[in-house]
Amino acid sequence: MANLGRIAKHPTISLLDSCTTLQEIKQIHTQLLINGHLNDPQLAGQFVATVALKHPNNLNHSHQLLNQIHSPTVFTLNSMIRAHSKGPTPHLAFHYYHQILHNNAYPDNYTFTFLVRACAHIASPTIGLAVHAAMIKHGLDSGAHVQTGLIQLYSELGFLDSSRRLFMQIEDPDMVLQTAMVSAAARSGDVDFARKLFDEMPCRDPIAWNAMIAGYTQCGRSREALHLFHLMQVDGVKVGEATMVSVLSACSHLGALEQGRWVHGYIERKRLEMTVTLGTALLDMYAKCGDVGKAMEVFWMMGEKNVYTWSTAIGALAMNGAGKECLELFSLMKQEGVHPNEVTFVSVLRGCTVVGLVEEGEKHFKSMTQVYNIEAKLEHFGCMVDLYGRAGRLDEAIEFINNMPMNPHTGAWGALLNACKIHGNAKLGELALRNITELEAKNDAAYVLLSNIYADHRNWDQVSNVRQVMKARGVSKVPGCSVIEVDGEVHEFIVGDKSHPRYREIEVKLTDMSRRLKLSGYVANTKPVLFDIDEEEKEDALCRHSEKVAIAFGLISVGEGVPIRIVKNLRVCGDCHDVTKVISRIYNREIIVRDRNRFHHFKDGECSCRGYW
Repeated sequence: MANLGRIAKHPTISLLDSCTTLQEIKQIHTQLLINGHLNDPQLAGQFVATVALKHPNNLNHSHQLLNQIHSPTVFTLNSMIRAHSKGPTPHLAFHYYHQILHNNAYPDNYTFTFLVRACAHIASPTIGLAVHAAMIKHGLDSGAHVQTGLIQLYSELGFLDSSRRLFMQIEDPDMVLQTAMVSAAARSGDVDFARKLFDEMPCRDPIAWNAMIAGYTQCGRSREALHLFHLMQVDGVKVGEATMVSVLSACSHLGALEQGRWVHGYIERKRLEMTVTLGTALLDMYAKCGDVGKAMEVFWMMGEKNVYTWSTAIGALAMNGAGKECLELFSLMKQEGVHPNEVTFVSVLRGCTVVGLVEEGEKHFKSMTQVYNIEAKLEHFGCMVDLYGRAGRLDEAIEFINNMPMNPHTGAWGALLNACKIHGNAKLGELALRNITELEAKNDAAYVLLSNIYADHRNWDQVSNVRQVMKARGVSKVPGCSVIEVDGEVHEFIVGDKSHPRYREIEVKLTDMSRRLKLSGYVANTKPVLFDIDEEEKEDALCRHSEKVAIAFGLISVGEGVPIRIVKNLRVCGDCHDVTKVISRIYNREIIVRDRNRFHHFKDGECSCRGYW
């Protein structure tokens, strides 16, 4: 394909570039015809190839030009295969492959390199295997580009073992092949194997670094992603947009605001272009770290915004409890002529939920199909059940579930079960749990919620029964885990774990917290504790919940006037929620907690959830 550079030097063909319009292409075509240049099959093929590769949106016109050539060269047909392999119609690449065979010509390495790329887009194992077999038949399965493509193809198809076998058969893989295998393994979730290969590479290009960081981020190992990014900086590797998006995603997952701010500063120092993708990732990072003000500042400063940017901003407001502002931004989005998508409506419905606007939510839910022709998905139905349930309209919630056009999912039943916990309806909670466990037999959160409902009513026999059922079915409760970032370092606290180097200081602060809470008149909400034990033991058990330990660490580590930000893997329990409100008042501290459902902004003894948590 290196011939393309020489081809474009023809005075007329060289006029073609990516900005040339179709009308101008036709004018150039006319000049070539008038001057007789297209009588030369080689030159005619060169013209077709240039149009196809520089104007992928005009592939139909390229095809019409190709039909005027009596015997197109393999180079010309390869160009058409290449153009289609990158475009929206990859299956058409095989039409030109068959044309090569029909012309009694021989495909080359480039033919199969582009066909493999087309297979990856089609994601058909049958076609992929057929192409690999054809490579072997023609003796073209040993080229570096072809092998790289095959490794990527089998990974895309979900056959990582096949990718590994291919890689292991290569005696001396070059950096491109090593990078391809690292990328394939990381993308498939086998990050440990990917990291082993990565560490063994004598030289690593930015693609390999990006693949490893993205792999760690996608499988939830965000701390390792950030550590690898630090090593990338130490090695002086050039950082681009792809790396920044992955790193921001890792910061979002951990709630690591300080590191996210550093990344933002790095983007500005390195003058990286603030593309829509990068800007949206930055906005999402600030939102998921609880700094909704900075998130919206990034949003308003972005020159270009697409529907994902708007949806992320709307979601940022919803998850941080600003339901009315969320709906106002949605109205502005529509005024700007941006067509909402299904993600937008999930955020809009959540915005209605956090402020209890049931009728407003019903209106937006109906408008999805009636106005925007967007089919409601399971997540939208789950949001509606949550909206009815949190507002205490449990009869409407169950009626809505019963009238769903598809089988209700765990999200809908889970929302109902949570509403039963809020409003103390054990009977309906039992129904919700039965349906959840039919779909997910080991959903520990559902069992715990129902157990808490019984505990609220001090029905210890039923609490014990739930625990016995969990044990019999092999269901174990996921331990609570809370994460807090201090001075750029992420600290993790797991319930019952005392291994933190400053735990003695934390114990002292926990004792001080308990003393000051009692002096303030706070009485621990011990109802959710699953054991029928005395009150003092229950209070001690509650005191050791991971977010309380994280708050204690925050109080001794985070400077005055700086919000304490915590990320928890489970829902915040009732006692921790109430305690944090009081702590925010008696210590005069702003505390922001992100649990697996939403944000809670605690300040001056109040919470942003307004009772809808």
